[in-house]
Amino acid sequence: MQTLRGTKLAIFLGLLPALIIYLGIAIVPIGLSLYYSLMNWNGIGSMTFAGLDNYVKILGDSTFWLSVKNNIIIMVTGLIGQIPLGLLLALLLNRGLRGSGLFRTIGFMPVVISSVMVSLIWGMVYNTEYGMLNNLLGMVGLDSWKQNWLGDSTWSMLSISIAYIWQNCGLYMVIFLAALQNIPDEVNEAAELDGATGLKRTMRITIPMIRGTIMVGVVYSISNSFRVFDLIQILTGGGPAHQTEVMTIYMYNSAFLNMRYGYGSAVSILVLLFSLIVITLINRVGREKDA
Repeated sequence: MQTLRGTKLAIFLGLLPALIIYLGIAIVPIGLSLYYSLMNWNGIGSMTFAGLDNYVKILGDSTFWLSVKNNIIIMVTGLIGQIPLGLLLALLLNRGLRGSGLFRTIGFMPVVISSVMVSLIWGMVYNTEYGMLNNLLGMVGLDSWKQNWLGDSTWSMLSISIAYIWQNCGLYMVIFLAALQNIPDEVNEAAELDGATGLKRTMRITIPMIRGTIMVGVVYSISNSFRVFDLIQILTGGGPAHQTEVMTIYMYNSAFLNMRYGYGSAVSILVLLFSLIVITLINRVGREKDA
């Protein structure tokens, strides 16, 4: 009995530093944001209690709902683009073809370079005057297809979504590749003996065996889509006319540009709630399919 208590104490003491760090960087900031969201505060003067007034104003603001719509666009395009493309690249690299190590490094490179650099690269690609995309269209005689890709509300969110997919696709490629390489060789050998090869083996054996990893990728992609900020802030600043503004930029503008820290904190709480609701729904759907 004494040994068991000593073991539990040792485990607790081992976890304590990580627990303290987690409380300091996650739980405490959330608690402070919740507290500030109930206040009117400009960051300098005294706070006054506002209750739920900030939340009422946010939910009545059409710009906020436009930012929610843009977040949903980023989330959906991220899921449609990043997960299947990352899985496809992982399946190709898992075949052990010559040069796969080099391609893996190239594919993962956008993940490790800074978002500022990614934004500058795609800003040059989309530039109206000297951008690579418009220049290529002109070279092949498609001048009528040239667009102000970031300044036209028709194309701006699509253009940002493509840059977002390019930036993060390599991460899911590496995650799925690691899962594929952990599939026992005996499984693939048994599948070949049963006549399951190529696409049939991939769809009926390989993908089901890494389904848990794919769900992790889906959850992370959703979570990441609600945190996107710097890419859009540098490319468009949320413009034109709020057409590319997402909730994090709406929160930033409210808190730091308009000096409404209580209002901005309320937005941050709503961002957290939205992401938790969507992730919970995805997890529930995944559990129902497993059942």
